[in-house]
Order: sequence, then C-alpha cells, then structure tokens
Amino acid sequence: MTRLHLDQEQIDRARDSARRIARRVFEQTKPFTTTTVERATVRLLGVDGVDENMVPLPNRLVSHLQEHDLLQHGAATSVVGAMIERGWTAQQVAEAVAAGTLTIGRCQDEQDEAALRAATTAEARKMCDHIARQRAHRDREIESVGESRRPWLYLIVATGNIHEDVLQARAAVEQGADIIAVIRSTGQSLLDYVPYGATSEGFGGTYATQENFRLMRAALDEAGAMVGRYIRLTNYCSGLCMPEIAVMGAIERLDMMLNDSMYGIIFRDINMQRTFIDQFFSRMVNAYAGIIINTGEDNYLTTADACEAAHTVLASQLINEQFACLSGLKPEQMGLGHAFEIDPEMENGFLWEIAHAQLVRQVFPDASLKYMPPTKHMTGNIFRGHVQDALFNVVSTVTQQDIHLLGMMTEAIHTPFIQDRFLAIQNARYVFNSMRDLHAEIEFKRGGQIERRAQAVLTETEQLLAQIEGIGLPAAIGKGIFADISRQPDGGKGLDGVIAKSGDYFNPFPHLMFEGAH
Repeated sequence: MTRLHLDQEQIDRARDSARRIARRVFEQTKPFTTTTVERATVRLLGVDGVDENMVPLPNRLVSHLQEHDLLQHGAATSVVGAMIERGWTAQQVAEAVAAGTLTIGRCQDEQDEAALRAATTAEARKMCDHIARQRAHRDREIESVGESRRPWLYLIVATGNIHEDVLQARAAVEQGADIIAVIRSTGQSLLDYVPYGATSEGFGGTYATQENFRLMRAALDEAGAMVGRYIRLTNYCSGLCMPEIAVMGAIERLDMMLNDSMYGIIFRDINMQRTFIDQFFSRMVNAYAGIIINTGEDNYLTTADACEAAHTVLASQLINEQFACLSGLKPEQMGLGHAFEIDPEMENGFLWEIAHAQLVRQVFPDASLKYMPPTKHMTGNIFRGHVQDALFNVVSTVTQQDIHLLGMMTEAIHTPFIQDRFLAIQNARYVFNSMRDLHAEIEFKRGGQIERRAQAVLTETEQLLAQIEGIGLPAAIGKGIFADISRQPDGGKGLDGVIAKSGDYFNPFPHLMFEGAH
C-alpha cells in the first residue's frame, strides 16, 4: 500500500498519551460497578424473561439485591448462593424474587464464602463455554462458506418490525451486502432496561432484544449459505444497557456491535462515570465473543466542522483504542470510526478526505476501520448525492478501509427504500472492482498537499492529547473538546446506577473472560 511519510515518533507519543489518559480513567472507575453490569452478570448466569408487568427479570433481581444492600458485594454470589440453597436455576431464583416468594440473604461465613466463590465461578464457566462455542461456530462458518474481500459493504435495515427487517436484510444480501446492521429504535439507548421478545413497533429502528438478535442471526445464516459468503450481523450496545446488550449479542453470535467509550456521554448525555464503567465490561464481553466493536468518531463531524475538528477524531480514536486494549480487544476487533464529511464546496476537499482517511489507516494499520459516508452535506439532490457517495467509495478503496457503510443518494430525504440500497451497493461494487489495486499503483507526493495535511492533523492530535492528559478526560469532555458538546462529570443520566464496590466484591466473569482471551 502506498504510504504517507509521517513522523512515527509523533504517532508513538500521541498513543502513549492516550494510554495514560485511558489508564487514569480506568483506575478511577475500577472501585465501582453499575446496576447494568450486575444485570449483565445475572444474564450471563442464565436469567432472562419478564414478570407479569413486562419488567425484565434481571431488573427485578438486581433491584431486589440493591434494596437488601447486597449489590455492592456483586450479584453473582448472592444469586448462586440462593441457587445452591434451593436447588434451583438462576432463572427460578429470579422468578421467585419477582413473585415475592424469595428474599435473598448473604453468606456470612468466610469459609463458606470461599466455597461459594468457587461454585459461582463454575456456574459462570457454563455461559463462557457457550459463548466460546458461538465464536468457534463463526470461525467454522467463515471457513466453510468464505467471506467477501474488504472493504465489507455495511448496510442498515430499520423498519421497526423485526420480521420486515429480516425480509429487507435477505434482499440486501442477495444484492451484495456483507454486513447487516439493525439500527435501534429511537431512544432505546436511554432505556434502563432491555425490551423482551420479538418486536414490531419500533420507531426509527427496531428494538435491540435477544429474540430479535436470534431471528436475524438465523436469517443471515440462511442467506449467507445461499449466496456463498458469511454475512455479519451488527447491532448497538451503547446506552444505559451497554453491558446487557453486549451479553445478548455474545449469546446469539452477533459479529459487530456499536460500542464507543464516549458516545453515550457526548451524544446521549449519559453520566460519564456510568459510561466508562459500562464500556469496560461490555467490551470485555465483546472481546471474549470475537465481536468487532464500531466506535462513533464519525458523529463528531455532524456537529463540528470536518476540517477544523479532524484532530479530535484521531485523538478520540487513540483513546478508544486504549480503552479497548484495557478490555482485552485485539486490534482486528477495533472498528474505529471516521467519516467523509468535508463540505463539497471546499476547494481540494477531496485531497483532504484522502489525507484524513490515509492518516487513520497508517496510525491503526491492524484495526478494522469503519468508514462512514457523507451525511451532513447531503442536500436532497440525489444526483449530486450519488456523486458524493462515489467519491467516498473511491477514498475507501484507495486508503484500504475495512468496514464501509454505504452512502445513500436519498440521505436527507427519507429512510432509504430497497431500490436506494440497491443503487448504493451497485455504486460501491463498481468503484471497488474497477479500482481494486489502485492503492498499489500510486504514490503520494513527498511533501505534497495530502501529506502536509495529514502531518498537520497528526501534530494537532498530539498537542490535544497532551492537553487532555494534563487536565484529565472528564474535564476535557466538560470543555466540549469532542464534537463541540460539553458534558459534566456529575451530570447526565444513570449516575444513580453507579455502586461503590465493597472490599469483598466478586464477579467471576472478568477473570474467566480475560483468562479465555489470553
């Protein structure tokens, strides 16, 4: 691949700053858990379903433990203790708590506590084994039916009805899509519970539920076998239930999940302490399940200028990378996000788009980069929009991106129809095929506009990360450094779900999942 001549020592210094920034946040949040981390934990022990009022049983169980001052010790041992005492499954314990026929107590004897921890670990290993089998199943499927060359074509379905989504997804696969993303119903990221069952009434998208995951996974396996390539399934685990949705995705063999360390803070006003704790646990689950995360830096350029804020994208990617490393994710599981969002009226804007995309490619040579299409400057002129998407496709293949979210010529008009998606796929496939090896046939001019622009962004990134390291990431977010949006450390939704761990807090999954990943 043709390369820009960039200052590698500068890249290393920027990455070192990001590592120290992420580690500082991790150490500050390590003494805490959250209600949704504990709900994710009981889901991993086998709790699912809802009570007669459609309240999820994980919520009922964790609320019960919190009311009885048990949650700070970790939900896992309390639940497994009740399982052993009654001879029940975790599901039966949760159902009894919801029915009001069981009050969970706490083990007081230290010797019994050690035995209980061993029993809890053994119980937790059952779900870890299931997730490991799902990961192995994915590997076998890819080996059996094969997969497309990169960039993979990423296409969204979003009808609100999972059964209609399945039909649209099948059609998209037949037309050439490699990844199907089921966009979530509007506002789900702000729900502090996960809806249950197959859903047909979402607005602006379809609810992320475990049953919906199962239905779409089965449909894509069938479609993939028919077209002769493995089709990846994507959903969103950002928001107040990030760890729980990550668990559901791992259980049902999703392949990618939208998971950003700061997106919920900046764009959904979720408390930053809650988010930093939840993203660690959720990414740990993603790592163990072999899921590729997608980060959301592309969103910065919808509220800030793509040229002026280019260095904030790279700085955020470096921070996201380091948070991902702390959770056990490998570089190939990091779908770091960026976007083609420069104003098309800007002279030589295409050169700068190449500079930004190539810079990201070289800073993260092993990452599965996610490249987003133009949206901010789409006007409803479908003919110009189709050209903008074609230029985006050119940059993607020339700079060797990995996950290519298809641009739609009807962006800014309506949710795209099947025919709009078909034209988008045809556009991308034409460009990717006709320019397949262009990256290997060209060289960037030494000291030219593209190289100078990339180096300038890199320099600004290093300076910004040094500034963030000096004041701390929470304070930097408070100053509105990312996306021109300010959030405060003690503000936002979900702070009441942050729980200080007691000295004897125990959760078996971090140990098991890190042990299984390394």
